[in-house]
Amino acid sequence: MGRNSGKQDTKEDRNVSETKGKLEDDVDALYRLPLAEFTAARNTLAGRLKQGGLGNEADFVKALVKPSISAWAVNQLYWKHREAFDRLIATGERFRHAQTSRLARKVGDMRGALDARREALSHLSDLATVLLRNAGHNPTPETIHRITTTLEAISAYASLPDASRPGRLTHDVDPPGFESLASLMPGAGMTELTEETARVTSSQKSGRAATSTRRKAESAADVRQLEETRQARIAAAKVSLQEAKGLLIEAGARAQSLEAAQKKAYAEAKDAEKHRREAEERFEKARAASEEAARHAQSVAAEVEQAAKAVEDAKRAVEKASKEIEKLFRESPAR
Repeated sequence: MGRNSGKQDTKEDRNVSETKGKLEDDVDALYRLPLAEFTAARNTLAGRLKQGGLGNEADFVKALVKPSISAWAVNQLYWKHREAFDRLIATGERFRHAQTSRLARKVGDMRGALDARREALSHLSDLATVLLRNAGHNPTPETIHRITTTLEAISAYASLPDASRPGRLTHDVDPPGFESLASLMPGAGMTELTEETARVTSSQKSGRAATSTRRKAESAADVRQLEETRQARIAAAKVSLQEAKGLLIEAGARAQSLEAAQKKAYAEAKDAEKHRREAEERFEKARAASEEAARHAQSVAAEVEQAAKAVEDAKRAVEKASKEIEKLFRESPAR
């Protein structure tokens, strides 16, 4: 009896696991859809789960929030351009390592890591622009900026256990602020900060002047490091701003060009309409002339037929008269 109960529990656990896995796949599929199809597909899935007796799962699906346009674009980058997405995460890890490694605290090392992340962000930004256009959305500079900001935040938060799950975003994610950078430093960097805090606390309690001075120096070094990081982020933000301005100028020029092309197309369409009306008028005149010529040709054909008949009648009359004359000559008394 105990063995059977154990087998049943194992089977039930397996069924629960399979149901959970199927639900995860179904939810992922929702976030892969075009944005306009999300709500209807979500409601359909919730209804199907409820009909199948999975009330809790149905409530979970029903509560899923439709993504914003920028969050949707980031989700699509995750699902459709995973290699480029993972490359960004890797550059984020490299940047954090450069922040925390004692051997890599030189500005040049951090700048190299930052350049690699900026390149990955730029590539994903270009992919997002194409993705939005192909889906019928307008990739405005503001939207692209929100997408880039969210991607930057994801690369910074990726190592945290409570980080936003890529592929299922519903809203934009803000990057970490200056005061949060220390908490994102893994490994040795985190250990150093933790030990530093403990040493400062111990120093305050013991009142040792020499130890306090040393901790202040270490704290100043940490502040300088964080200031360098902040300056690097400011430089990256300036580059992003310049890129956004460039996109804005390019979009404005293209809009002007398209407006001029539209005016030209309208003028050409107007001329074509005028030519069409003139052609239709000429066609109507030609058709009327053709019908008149056809009627005249029929009339002439009738006259020709009558003339031919008159010629035949005249021939017969001439033959008859000739025969009559010959007959009179033969019957003449002089002969």
